[in-house]
Amino acid sequence: MKKSYVMVIGLICMILMVGCFPKEFKEKANEEFGDQHFKTVIALIELHKVRNGNYPDKLDDVEYVGEWDKIAFNSVEYKKLEEGYELNIKNGWVGKPESLSYPKEFWEGLGLKKSNLKEKSN
Repeated sequence: MKKSYVMVIGLICMILMVGCFPKEFKEKANEEFGDQHFKTVIALIELHKVRNGNYPDKLDDVEYVGEWDKIAFNSVEYKKLEEGYELNIKNGWVGKPESLSYPKEFWEGLGLKKSNLKEKSN
């Protein structure tokens, strides 16, 4: 119980400080946190498939999730598809990352079939 109070107080402090940072800092932080959240969730979903033979119906079905992973889960929208899954980024640090993209090779070999993130153009 005590740990959750510390997290809430920390979150409130971060929210209050957001107005003090320049726009460029916020955009960079959104990209970095969004990138980390997106990749963390993909790794946990793909591990679930390796262990269970199928993708989870919902993120709550993923087992052995750490406390920090739960933050990443709150930053994405997940939907199981007939074959594979859809994963969309909703939030980075204090907002949605606007220019986050990955090279073609990143998307290969994953069950990730649909996303609001784009393939990086060369």
